[in-house]
Amino acid sequence: MTKNLVAYFSASGVTKNVAENLAKATEADLYEIKPAIPYTDEDLNWMDKNARSTVEMKDWSSRPEIIDDKFDTSGYDTVFLGFPVWWYIAPTIINTFLEAHDFSNKKIILFATSGGSRFGRTIENLRPSVAETTEIIEGKILNGEPSVEELKKWTDSIL
Repeated sequence: MTKNLVAYFSASGVTKNVAENLAKATEADLYEIKPAIPYTDEDLNWMDKNARSTVEMKDWSSRPEIIDDKFDTSGYDTVFLGFPVWWYIAPTIINTFLEAHDFSNKKIILFATSGGSRFGRTIENLRPSVAETTEIIEGKILNGEPSVEELKKWTDSIL
């Protein structure tokens, strides 16, 4: 039997709510990717060219520091990886998370929340952060508050 993980980064709480329901739907463990320095509302103001999130996303090599709690991914086969879409890709903190752990021979299924954009070049930007044996699948944009039942229907169709 495979063991699933739902790992997520949520700057404002929206992705967290989806991740919690997804973990219930898949009977998966839940893991929050926490930045060492939490994002403030000012950091997330995409209209401000000097806001932290804007500066990070202009530099794809940016790797915001995460809280290192020695999380072990070895017990998982499938990882649902969630995040808000920033500038048509995953926030670079997702690259930090992927580079900090071994996802060799694992399947990563992406899910995201977004104000209107799709995944864009997310897989292309995440691919260098994982082993060649890691499979990354573009999952689904999950806006609103999808129920556990809705998420179970989706995940049953892809697992």
